[in-house]
Amino acid sequence: MKLFLASAAALAVAGPACAQQLTLRPIAEARLRYEHVDQDDLARQADALTVRARAGLAASSGAVSATMVGQGTLAMIDHYHDGLNGAPTRPLVADPQNVALVIAQLQYATKDLTLTAGRQKIALDDERFVGNVPFRDNAQTFDAIRVELMPLPKLKLDVAYAWSVRSIWGIDGNGARQQAVSDDNILANLSYVTPVGTLTGFAYLIDQDEAAVQGFRLSSQTYGARLAGSRALSSIAKIGYQFSYARQSDYRANPSRYAADYWLADATLDVEGWKLNVGYEVLGADRGAALTSFQTPLGSNFKFQGWADKLLTTPPNGVRDFHVGGGYGWKQLGPLSAVALQATWHRFDSDRLSLHYGDEINLLASAKIEKTAFSIRYAHYEADDLASDTDKFWFQVDWSL
Repeated sequence: MKLFLASAAALAVAGPACAQQLTLRPIAEARLRYEHVDQDDLARQADALTVRARAGLAASSGAVSATMVGQGTLAMIDHYHDGLNGAPTRPLVADPQNVALVIAQLQYATKDLTLTAGRQKIALDDERFVGNVPFRDNAQTFDAIRVELMPLPKLKLDVAYAWSVRSIWGIDGNGARQQAVSDDNILANLSYVTPVGTLTGFAYLIDQDEAAVQGFRLSSQTYGARLAGSRALSSIAKIGYQFSYARQSDYRANPSRYAADYWLADATLDVEGWKLNVGYEVLGADRGAALTSFQTPLGSNFKFQGWADKLLTTPPNGVRDFHVGGGYGWKQLGPLSAVALQATWHRFDSDRLSLHYGDEINLLASAKIEKTAFSIRYAHYEADDLASDTDKFWFQVDWSL
C-alpha cells in the first residue's frame, strides 16, 4: 500500500510532463562469479559459482520516468553456506539463490529537483552508512520516497524516508536474515561544495522495527559531518582526501543504552597512474557489550575493513583500522581498458582493551573489454584476537548493456 501511494503521489506531481514523447530504454546486466573460501575453524572449504541476471525497462517522458528491473540468482556450484539453509559446515558466501523485483520506481527529475518513489537504490557519499551493497549478488534496495533538492548553487538537500529495506538474503530470508526489514528510516544529507571539497552534514535515523533482527538492537541515530575533496599538486600529481566524524546512540525500541563515535581520516596520492593510499578509521565502543559499538547495518560494508568480512558487524569493543595501499593503472593496454592492479594492508585493533584482532592483505586485478569487466580478488586474514585465519579468492565477470 505504501508503495502504491508513493507511486501515485509521484505521478500526480509529474502529470503535466506525461504528454511529451515516450522513450523506452532496455536494461540488461549479467554477472558470473566464482568464490572460494578456506577458513581455519571449518574443516570443509566453500566453493560458489553463481550467475546473476537482471533485466528491465526504463520509460521516460520529459522529466518523468518509470523503471522496473527484475533479477534472478542461480548457484551453479553450491558447495557453500548461503546463510539461510542447512548447518554452517562450510564458510559463508552470502549469495543465496533468489528471484526478485529489485527496482520499481517512478521519478520526476529536473535540474534542481528530483523526486523518486518506490523500490530504488540509495547510495549516500562513500556508502559507509547507507549503500546498495553492490558486491553481493542480490544487493540491497529500499522501498522509499526520496527528495533531492538544490535550492542554491553548490547546496544540495537529500532526504529519504524508507519503510522497508530489501536485504541481500532474498526470497528465502528468515529470522535475523530476513528478506526485508520493515522499519521507519530517515536518511538525510545536506552538502555544500566549498573550495576545499564537499562538506556534508548527515543524520541517519534507523528504526529496525522487527524483534527477529537482533531484538531491535540495530536501531540507532547517527549524526555527523564529512569533508571530501582533492587538490592538484602539479600537472602530474594530485591528492584526494576525506575526513569524517559521527556520533551514534540508541534509537526507538533499542533496549541498549549506548553512545559511540566514528572517525575517518584518509588520503590518496595520484601520480601518473600510480596511487598511494593511507587511512585510519575508528568505529568506537561504549562499554564492551554486544551491539553497543558503532554499527553500520545499512552500509555497503564489503568496501570497508577488508574483504574477508570479519568485521561486517562491529565487535563489542569496537575496531580501529589502519590501512596502507597502492597500485597502478593503465587507461589502455592492448585490447584492455581501465586496467588496474591494487594492494592494501590492514591492521585491525579494538577501540577499547588494546586487543589486536588481526591483519589482512587484499589484492585486486581488474580490466574491461568494451562492455565486459573482469576482476580477480584475493584476501588473506591472519587472526590474532578475533575470528580465524581465512583465505578468499574471487574471479568475476560483469556485463551490462
